Amino acid sequence: MKVSVIGTGYVGLVTGVCLAEIGNEVICVDKIKEKIDMLKNGQCPIYEPGLETIIKNNIKRGRLKFSHKIEEGVKQSEIIFISVGTPSLPNGQADLSFVEQVAKEIGKSIDSYKIIVNKSTVPIGSGDWVSMMISESMETGNNKKVSFDVVSNPEFLREGSAIEDTFFPDRIVIGSSSKKAITIMIELYKPLLEQDFEWPDSKRLVPEVQKVPLVVTDLTSAEMIKYASNSFLATKISFINEIANICEKVGANVTAVAEGMGLDKRIGRLFLNAGIGWGGSCFPKDVAALTYIANEYGMTPQMLNAAISVNKEQKLKIIKKVQDELKIVKGKTIAVLGIAFKPDTDDVRDAPSISIMNGLSNLGAKIKTYDPIVKNKPDSLTDRVKICKDAYEAIDGADILILATEWRQFADLDFDKIKKTMNHNIIIDGRNFFNKEKLQDMGFRYIGIGR
Repeated sequence: MKVSVIGTGYVGLVTGVCLAEIGNEVICVDKIKEKIDMLKNGQCPIYEPGLETIIKNNIKRGRLKFSHKIEEGVKQSEIIFISVGTPSLPNGQADLSFVEQVAKEIGKSIDSYKIIVNKSTVPIGSGDWVSMMISESMETGNNKKVSFDVVSNPEFLREGSAIEDTFFPDRIVIGSSSKKAITIMIELYKPLLEQDFEWPDSKRLVPEVQKVPLVVTDLTSAEMIKYASNSFLATKISFINEIANICEKVGANVTAVAEGMGLDKRIGRLFLNAGIGWGGSCFPKDVAALTYIANEYGMTPQMLNAAISVNKEQKLKIIKKVQDELKIVKGKTIAVLGIAFKPDTDDVRDAPSISIMNGLSNLGAKIKTYDPIVKNKPDSLTDRVKICKDAYEAIDGADILILATEWRQFADLDFDKIKKTMNHNIIIDGRNFFNKEKLQDMGFRYIGIGR
């Protein structure tokens, strides 16, 4: 099939590249010409393991093209994915200005029947709103009689494993009232639904997936599935962090508690890892947006509000742990390992590490940090933080070491060497990642979360 994907962020780029990989002709569109020029040369503008290789392979096959012109993508495709950003406004409402711009451009360019797919995470009712935007834009042109359908097809990709999540999804959700659009979308996703395709990376294990469940529903329900899913996962993390805080008071080990809980099939082990809180591009934005929607309808979403509150407090608890250990933070040196909000991504949006570093810096601490992928200072991080070339430079002379992101490389650090270079042998493990017993045997003071 001929597909265009408008927006080459995490969701758009991964979606377009993977659809090309399973045999479709895909054109990815983005208004940022510099980004498109990079992609045309086979360079990936984001860090996602394995993505650049698949991009290069499909450019060579002629299945994958890039353009900075929406009109080009619309006219060459029968299915058009809208995958632009919907960041949070200060009040928590999703900013739909980019979606609106794209919808109007599609309306101006549409010349035959198209399926418009909302891949961006959009508020409830946005499918009908996008349809209205396209129709109004068509009124000013010569294409008033052209028909189209709008479909909601939410994504459930995890940064760092987005390729696997695309090829081996837990489910595919299609929301529409059009039988024609649903039929075409099912055909597009048939290789994934039937798991009938060749896995592009022979070096990585192929998950044992049979057929992928398909959920066909109305537009509104499909939009709600996305918000409800992310909000539940965020709430699950906040819940285990709350339990971790209680564990610290009563002397329990949250790791053992989570294991015992997770063996209950009704609960499950995933997303029960206590730590410094959730961040990234999805959870903060989606929970805030669903909260805003509930408020619009006169509701008080108490569980969502609690999840947000616990998450904010969790970041502050790390600062409190530092204060408890050092008493006076001003003038002390603190090393922070990890800037990205999670491993295997360069995404720093709402990263807990940044809140922690800014908070400690405001208290007068000298902060040094290192991340294997994030090499430049994020705009949201104070200029007073020093970005180091490696972990050992960051740790040298530190009074406390904080692990903020559990990159696999950090498990192989030479702690004998680290012990000789730190002023005080104090480690605050914000992800319960390190071997507590081993570090304690080496003479470190180890402080975890709920352990």
